[in-house]
Amino acid sequence: MTAPLIAFIGTTPNIGTTAAAYAAACRIAEQTGGEVGFLCLNLKSAKIHRYLGSDAPAHTLDAIRPELKSRSLTPRMLRRACWPFPDEPGVHALFGNLLRDQAEYFTPEEAEHLLETAARTFSAVVADAGCCWDNAATISTARRADSRILCTTGALSHFQEDCSRWIRQVSPLFGVDPSRYELLPIQTPWRTGGYKMKEIGKETGLPLIGSFKTNEAFYDSLDHGRYGHWLKKDAAGAQAMSGPAETLVKRHGLRQRPDVESQPWYRRLRAHRGELGV
Repeated sequence: MTAPLIAFIGTTPNIGTTAAAYAAACRIAEQTGGEVGFLCLNLKSAKIHRYLGSDAPAHTLDAIRPELKSRSLTPRMLRRACWPFPDEPGVHALFGNLLRDQAEYFTPEEAEHLLETAARTFSAVVADAGCCWDNAATISTARRADSRILCTTGALSHFQEDCSRWIRQVSPLFGVDPSRYELLPIQTPWRTGGYKMKEIGKETGLPLIGSFKTNEAFYDSLDHGRYGHWLKKDAAGAQAMSGPAETLVKRHGLRQRPDVESQPWYRRLRAHRGELGV
């Protein structure tokens, strides 16, 4: 049985798609106790390495291009190419392409080989596929994905114009049904448009899987390479993407980590400690 592929695609550049995708990977790992592969497939604007505090990563997508070209990438090689985050040991992140001038030479066969290998390596795969349908990574990921999460904002130009031009107009050309997406509005502490979640859902005709709520500390964490800390320690960050992740975990039959407080042995221990006045 291969791991499910969950693709995050943006309607518009620089709206938080990468951050939402990585948060989902962390929440899935936390809820299941499994190993989740996070693939940054941004060929022209990879940034997750900086968000996580690695300014000059040793291993990136472009570094494994020879193995992808020869179709010789193995699960062991992929694991070695991934960055393990100490505070989130269940997530293995493959940083994106840093050689932007080489983006157009990345082929569908290379993307397919990477996705196939990741599916054999991890219990679930979350892919940040960017927003532009002019490269093999976005197209191959969207075609292969078991769940497609479309990220947008409350700005009319994002969820109406960009969604129409990319999702309704372009994705069918590659065999991806425009109705097979779920909507994830990204909510910021500042107004980026006057439209609410239900209005965005009604306009796009897509079901809502939840939202990704940010705050001012979120943007500060990205600038200072402390996004992982925000996801763990900030009150908003610690809850970010929990709901959508739970939906995805149940949908794909991923084994959920038992809630320790619901276990009979834990309740008996609590009762016993109460009797002792501890």
